[in-house]
Amino acid sequence: MLRYRDMAILKIICICGARPNFMKIAPIVDALAGRGDVDTLLVHTGQHYDERMSGLFFEDLGLRKPDVDLEVGSGTHARQTAEIMKRFEPVCVEYAPDWVVVVGDVNSTIACALVAVKLGVRVAHVEAGLRSFDRGMPEEINRIVTDSIADKLFASEPSGVENLRREGVEEGRIHFVGNVMIDSLLRCRSRADQSTIISKLELQENNYALVTLHRPSNVDNPEVFVPILDALETISRDRRVIFPIHPRSRKMMGDLNLASRVEQMAGLRLLEPLGYLDFLKLMSNAAVVLTDSGGIQEETTILGVPCITLRRNTERPITVSEGTNRLAGVLCEDILEAYHEAMNDTSNRKEAPLLWDGRAAERIVASLTDSN
Repeated sequence: MLRYRDMAILKIICICGARPNFMKIAPIVDALAGRGDVDTLLVHTGQHYDERMSGLFFEDLGLRKPDVDLEVGSGTHARQTAEIMKRFEPVCVEYAPDWVVVVGDVNSTIACALVAVKLGVRVAHVEAGLRSFDRGMPEEINRIVTDSIADKLFASEPSGVENLRREGVEEGRIHFVGNVMIDSLLRCRSRADQSTIISKLELQENNYALVTLHRPSNVDNPEVFVPILDALETISRDRRVIFPIHPRSRKMMGDLNLASRVEQMAGLRLLEPLGYLDFLKLMSNAAVVLTDSGGIQEETTILGVPCITLRRNTERPITVSEGTNRLAGVLCEDILEAYHEAMNDTSNRKEAPLLWDGRAAERIVASLTDSN
């Protein structure tokens, strides 16, 4: 049985489901917790469900235990989205919220937004308006559909506002509030500094490369994955390469018969997925980060760490125009060219983009509560 305070003026369900969601929802839940006129239900869909991909992040971020865990687990996009909708609907009906807050662009985002809007519940989308303009990315479809049905669209950068306007979204639905990912980073940075992960791995600060890979377009196809590994092998001869490996990437290494090759790369070290604080410590002190993650493009921008994005596009263009990010694509020679450019770049761009100031969650909560 769900429990909530009957005297609450405003009832809000906050949704999280996959690893990137946790960093985005944590500061919002924290900002809501300080208000006596709001009751918040935290729902974890279980899209990421094991300790390494989920449990560690709740602890590191100080995010309270979810009030409801839908325990959906993995599956195809259709099955996972449908199962989330099926399990979330009775929660939404029983709790009867005023708002459902969804973040990011994962299946949990679109699934819960669809359930809410069909029940006549207002939806707020955090990180709205981001566009890669690549409909081959499942996340792009999730973004577009969620933005089309949400009542409030909270944008993290100016490009998001411009994209929504170009798509004909009414001005009153668009709110430029800043980046909640950066709220979490700034709040947790001092605790991350206390992590001993660098000494445990016997690394030298600012003298190693950090890698993350998880997108199906990169790891499911050997014609893409192999050139990326070629580049990592070359870089590993120049400096140590640390690769906390996503379960999908590890599985595909085995399926594509690439595991033995990776094991033979003396300068590359595979790790199990890390908690937020350990990963933030590694990222803060890396010479360079190579990734296909959207959030890491943003975090490295704030940290002033060179970032090489292993994609042909980005939905976060401000990380290129104002940050430390370079779009390299997935060809070996292009990745290596970007790597050498980054290592020889002395510009040290570290100015934070507008409103990436650690107060985005406060602005979101103010907007939600003012509109009640």
